[in-house]
This record gives sequence, C-alpha cells and structure tokens, in this order.
Amino acid sequence: MSSDEFHVHGPHDHEVEHAAAHGNDQFASRIAVMTAILATIGALFGYEGGATQNNAAMYKNEAAIKKTEASNQWNFYQSKSNKQNLAELAISLPGTDAEKYKTEVARYKSEKEEIKKKAEELEAESSKWEEASELELHQHHRWAQAMTAVQIAISLAAITLLTKKKWLNFASFGVAGVGVILAALAWFHI
Repeated sequence: MSSDEFHVHGPHDHEVEHAAAHGNDQFASRIAVMTAILATIGALFGYEGGATQNNAAMYKNEAAIKKTEASNQWNFYQSKSNKQNLAELAISLPGTDAEKYKTEVARYKSEKEEIKKKAEELEAESSKWEEASELELHQHHRWAQAMTAVQIAISLAAITLLTKKKWLNFASFGVAGVGVILAALAWFHI
C-alpha cells in the first residue's frame, strides 16, 4: 500500500483478522472445517443439479422429436385419406373402372391402419420422454433447493465466525440439515 492510500477497517475485518491471528481458536477452526465441508457438499449438489437439468432438456428434446415424427405420420395418414376419398369418388363416376378404384380404396384403408398405428406409437414415445423430462426437472429443482440451503448455511457459518454467536452455528447446522434432506429427496426422486 502506498503512503497516499488508506484502508478503513469494518467491524467484520477486525474479527476476521483476530480469528486468523489466533490459530488455536477451536471455535473458529470448527467453523472453518464446517464451511469447507459444506462447500464440498454444495459442489456435489450443484453437479447433480446440473446433470438433472441437462437430462431434462435432453428428454424434452427427444419428446419434441417423437412428436414431430408422429405429426409427420398423421400428415401421411391424412394424405392417404385424401387419396382414399378421391378413389371413393371415382367409383361413382360414370365410365371409370370401379373395381380398380375399389381395390385402391381397400389398399388405402390398409395403409392408413399401419400409418395410424405408427403415429400412435410415436405419440406414446413422446409422452414417455415428456414424463421423463418432467421427473428430471422436478429432481433438478430439489437439487437447486438443496444447494440454496447449503449456500445459506455457509453464509450463516461466516456470520457465526464474525459474531461468535453459538446460536448462529446451530442455525447453520439446521439449514445445512434441511439441504441434506432436500438432497435425499432429490436422490430418491421424491
């Protein structure tokens, strides 16, 4: 620091310096260890939250692909219906080969059944992917809640270190416990 610069200490600066200067302060040491453990747990929760968010997006994308494929099948079905309708109309026109058009009508009906079956299968697949996405998103929210609780617990631990208030230490443990419970709910898909 140069001679023209100055630094104003806040109350928390003094406490942090005091805690650092007294290395054998058991209370501060326990808080520091707890904070490091909470930060590690928070990082794990954050990783799981990111993984479930990615899975939810991937599953949602797969659902959209299947829905598009189903839509294409329904368009194909409609095309066959239009051709069947034209063939049915041709049967009633004078001077046409009615038997030929009756055969076409039967063929279109048969083809439509296969197309309809495929479209319904694709819609069912889309619904399954959509449901999987929703489950992953719910799990992601649980991980995010757990991570938030751990971050609050870390903040409370820092305030505990500065104020030396034991009740804040217990509050930090309590909030961390809530975070662990939320993480367990996420882990077990609840």
